[in-house]
Amino acid sequence: MYKSHSVGVIIPAYNEAEFVGDVIRDIPEYVDRVYVVEDCSDDETPEAIRTAAEAEAADARPPAERRDNDLSSINELYFESEELAERVDEFYAIGRTVMIHHKQNLGAGGAIKTGYQFALEDDTAIVATIDGDGQMDPTRLSRFLDPIVAGEADYTKGDRLSNDEHSGDMPQFRLFGNHILTLLTRVASGYWEVTDPQNGYTAVRADVLEHVSIERMYEYYGYLNDLLVRLNIAGADIADVPLPAVYDEEDSHIQYEEYIINVSQMLLRNFLWRLRVKYPPTKGHPIGLLAAFAGATATAGTVQLLHRFSAHQPDADEVTGTVGAVAMYLVAIASALLVLAFDRAIHTDKTNSTDHLAENVVLP
Repeated sequence: MYKSHSVGVIIPAYNEAEFVGDVIRDIPEYVDRVYVVEDCSDDETPEAIRTAAEAEAADARPPAERRDNDLSSINELYFESEELAERVDEFYAIGRTVMIHHKQNLGAGGAIKTGYQFALEDDTAIVATIDGDGQMDPTRLSRFLDPIVAGEADYTKGDRLSNDEHSGDMPQFRLFGNHILTLLTRVASGYWEVTDPQNGYTAVRADVLEHVSIERMYEYYGYLNDLLVRLNIAGADIADVPLPAVYDEEDSHIQYEEYIINVSQMLLRNFLWRLRVKYPPTKGHPIGLLAAFAGATATAGTVQLLHRFSAHQPDADEVTGTVGAVAMYLVAIASALLVLAFDRAIHTDKTNSTDHLAENVVLP
């Protein structure tokens, strides 16, 4: 328990045999559950998890003395989700550590999704995520929990970019990429002050997760960006937690070319979806109507250009058609910029209770 709140930590683990054991052993004692999702690793990760869990359980005080969290025995869990049953090969507890084995590799987002679903079934009050590669210091977890416990935020996440000293050890190509993704995610999510959206050190209230359709969460590496969009639509308040970047001997599993293409496409889809849900043009919302006008004008400009190149026209008509298409594009761009400006202007901090969370939003 942490200040009367039960806490669970999710650790996704894929080919992290060298690091995951230390991460498990360093999880603070006040954490009630440690959900380690083993994602069909090719190395000795399962053995490393079991060894660390057994050592941690042997050193821990009896559960009755260590915490009074009202959580049921993990062996008593009954999973109503058919999807979860299809994803998980087996799970079992060693002390407070719950080892969860996927039937097939589902990626980082898939592992986090499984962990979230376990935590919700387990009635854990606050759920944190810490990567299994040793880049995140588990002893800093309280910094993520305090704003949630105090009612100042629904979701907290790490931020390595706001402080130059913290980002100093980050490779330059990653630093540049993270700054670009910060900008794109601000636009897509509506959280205009968020920084370092790729940071996987997070904590969230479990009752907030129930509002964001976790079962439909993106499973590729852009799951963090996708979750931010969902949190914004649900009306959740978020906070950045500064922490230093740590890079050692671990290898990244990200294929960057594929990553950039997939995440960019996802952010565009989510941005359009967020505008449609938060500012529905069908209900006459001014921002939604302006966004629809921008889209329609850009489409008309494209049609004008295609007609200009596909049809034989006199020179004067060609010039007129090109000028008309360019004018339409300029109007569309100006309208889109106004949409972004209005979206940012009306974004305000949410109140600090579940009453501000959207109840009936249909999430894809």
